[in-house]
Amino acid sequence: MIAVSIIMMNKLLLGKVGFNYPIFLTLIHYALSWLLLASLNACALLPASPPAKATPFTSLIFLGVIMAFSNGLANVSLKFNSVGFYQMAKISVTPTIVLSEFLFFGKRVSFQKVLALTVVSVGVAIATVTDLQFNLFGASIALTWIVPSAANKILWSNLQQQDNWTALALMWKTTPITIFTLVAVMPWLDPPGLLAFNWNVYNVLAIIFSATLGFLLQWSGALALGATSATTHVVLGQFKTCVILLGGFVVFQSNPGMSSIGGAVVALGAMSVYTYLNLKEACEPVGKPLVLKQNSLSSLKGKVSKANDNSHDGNEGAEFV
Repeated sequence: MIAVSIIMMNKLLLGKVGFNYPIFLTLIHYALSWLLLASLNACALLPASPPAKATPFTSLIFLGVIMAFSNGLANVSLKFNSVGFYQMAKISVTPTIVLSEFLFFGKRVSFQKVLALTVVSVGVAIATVTDLQFNLFGASIALTWIVPSAANKILWSNLQQQDNWTALALMWKTTPITIFTLVAVMPWLDPPGLLAFNWNVYNVLAIIFSATLGFLLQWSGALALGATSATTHVVLGQFKTCVILLGGFVVFQSNPGMSSIGGAVVALGAMSVYTYLNLKEACEPVGKPLVLKQNSLSSLKGKVSKANDNSHDGNEGAEFV
């Protein structure tokens, strides 16, 4: 719900409200996030970071820079493209993550999973992509955004799962780097005239509300990436989109069209298959150690039994003599 709300809110700000500064909007998001994290840190509510040796500082810098480009370019794409084209570019992140993890981490995905992810992407495209308005610059930004978006999710997932970072601790370390990067990029991608914007109470409250949603989305996304993989996180986002679409049809009698409903149903079915395959893979390694443990116990029992037999034979021999 937060992901859908922030997309609509940012599109409203960048469109109807006339706040034509997507990078500065992203900067406000991260500035508010840093203030909230600083408050938690001052109250000693922020989780401790892992030892400094666990994660090279260069990895944190790289993640902070990638976050700036990932979220900044997402808002630039949302400014110049329709929500439909933005969603289409978002779907392209899934195969990019699968390919990147295979090339750089040697992570293989089974054919069944690839097939399920393909059906998910096609179903979500049919369900949500109804308007493909874009221009050349907007399309170029959207295509450029795909790579840092995929890298952002992969790095977040790896650092949390391999180096034992918590979501809030990693946000606390990387947010300042993201802010500095956005400040450096802003003159290149934002138009002039920021001070001339109509900074009335309603517009300021709308921007603060958007920034609050941004913090909640980043936090919830980081929690999900720490518990799952980057690919599963993308599928989870697409799942929420389909559920909202079908929920509006069932509860509020909205009519997005039979093609959209059919696409959402197909996507949800493929997501169920993908989830089943993940659970099946998670259960497979559990069974093997049990078999090894049982074999080792059987072997140990055999050795003990053999030793007892030998001892028993020796005792009988002593008594015979």
